[in-house]
Amino acid sequence: MSLNKVVLDIRNRQRIKPSPSSEPCAVWTGKDLLETGPVETITIIFKTSGCWWGKAGGCTMCGYVYDSAQTDPSNNDLLSQLTKAMKKASELERFMVKIFTSGSFLDTREVPLDVRHRILEELDEDERIVKVLAETRPEFVTEESVKDCVSTLKNTAFEVAVGLETSSDIIRKQSVNKGFTFQNFIDAATVAKKNGATVKSYLLLKPPFLSEKDALEDIIRTIRDAAEYSDTFSINLCNVQRGTFVEYLWDRQQYRPPWLWSIVSILQRTKEEFPDLIITSDPVGAGSKRGPHNCRECSHDVADAIRQFSLTQDLSCLDHLSCECKDLWEQVLELEGHTFGSPITD
Repeated sequence: MSLNKVVLDIRNRQRIKPSPSSEPCAVWTGKDLLETGPVETITIIFKTSGCWWGKAGGCTMCGYVYDSAQTDPSNNDLLSQLTKAMKKASELERFMVKIFTSGSFLDTREVPLDVRHRILEELDEDERIVKVLAETRPEFVTEESVKDCVSTLKNTAFEVAVGLETSSDIIRKQSVNKGFTFQNFIDAATVAKKNGATVKSYLLLKPPFLSEKDALEDIIRTIRDAAEYSDTFSINLCNVQRGTFVEYLWDRQQYRPPWLWSIVSILQRTKEEFPDLIITSDPVGAGSKRGPHNCRECSHDVADAIRQFSLTQDLSCLDHLSCECKDLWEQVLELEGHTFGSPITD
């Protein structure tokens, strides 16, 4: 049985609670880092008809497919979602808007072209907004789609965000089941940059079947491979989302989320090698069993230091970190490769 078939079977067994199509999946404010410095952000996850790849099976770690609407939302529903989401920005003075759909914003099956225009036009009219980021799979990044977004956002910068995950086609296929190649990403990033957009690459630390050390080294290798095509890297630490293949393995004690010490090492090594690149990470769920974690004593402090580095790019944020569990992590790096990726400790 193929990995995609296993993922699809898991998805088909899930029960999804209905929710209104006129409400966004989620909206929250936060901070991110641009070339000009830290900026406040509002993140909007639109409820669309859903990711086409997720419907066909999808990625091993992704539970966002369950956020899609049970019936296709109308154009008015999608615009209503924007109106309701932007209420969260009422007190922000200068900020960036990050658009996600749990799929692809540039896929016109999810967001019709007319709706895309109206969303971007409304955001462009808001003088407080300095940049709009939109996540999409690379197959939808065409010269036509990028030019269309850049021309619609007349006074606002535009950024294309792609979930590259890894530069290894083997890992992307056999561990992530992503459904595209590194060359597809290169082509998309080249088109985006050529037509006036910046590029943010999302990477995934420790998909299934990789040892801790292999996962760590894969991210470092990926940053080296993709640096010339990316303006910013955001490293996502794999967490255990419900209804996913990763959860299937985790339930059977065959998967452990990454150690926070691993991302600390990655940030230190890559920032020293690429001082001009923006390299960030927000360890979602840090300290929990389903999220990236060290031991109970240090997980939250280490996660806070990672977030502080991500906003400042100052490696001194990571210098003071220490804990007895770091020795255990170092032993895991040395030994876990002999267990074929299965965790040897939690």
